[in-house]
Amino acid sequence: MQEYKTVEKEASDFFIEKKSKFIGYAKPVKTQEEAVEFISEIKSKHWDATHNVYAYVLRENNIQRYSDDGEPSGTAGVPVLDVMLKESLVDVCVVATRYFGGTLLGAGGLVRAYSHMSKISLEAAGIITMAQCSVMSAEVDYSFYDRLNILLSDFSAVILNTSFSDKVCVEFSVKENIVDLLNAKLIDVSNGKYISKFLRNEFSKTI
Repeated sequence: MQEYKTVEKEASDFFIEKKSKFIGYAKPVKTQEEAVEFISEIKSKHWDATHNVYAYVLRENNIQRYSDDGEPSGTAGVPVLDVMLKESLVDVCVVATRYFGGTLLGAGGLVRAYSHMSKISLEAAGIITMAQCSVMSAEVDYSFYDRLNILLSDFSAVILNTSFSDKVCVEFSVKENIVDLLNAKLIDVSNGKYISKFLRNEFSKTI
């Protein structure tokens, strides 16, 4: 079963090191076009910055790219990329903006600063695990709704949508390899009254 780690949303964070301000931006991206567009967007936003360093990793063709954007070779883009690789992240782009504060950090200081910038921006974006999942739906009576929620939680299913009418219809994703186990348990605890229906396969966030 395929799984991979990425970030959940676009986010940013910053810190100041010896009067230099570092601002990190992280965003989930699927293609090089999306990554380049994000990098251009941040560069336009911080056109007056001293440096706009970036790195991105894509599942597609195992692409890895980075740029020091004027910082000494190997002190900026590589540390940003290394943090992603150590976390085994893919489909993510990080842009690290620096406003120089007048004090040189030295090669070691730059590596530490850009590594830290990458780390806190990725944490702000929320590191998640995506897995090949089956999206299912279950329609139950209101009296069974709480029991269904407990069951879904027990199987680490992620609820995607819930609609309420004469019955409750819950759409959820669960790892492919435990769909049969979940359905068997649902049939058991409902005395054969309920079973979930398959809708589609997709990569979904797992708990």
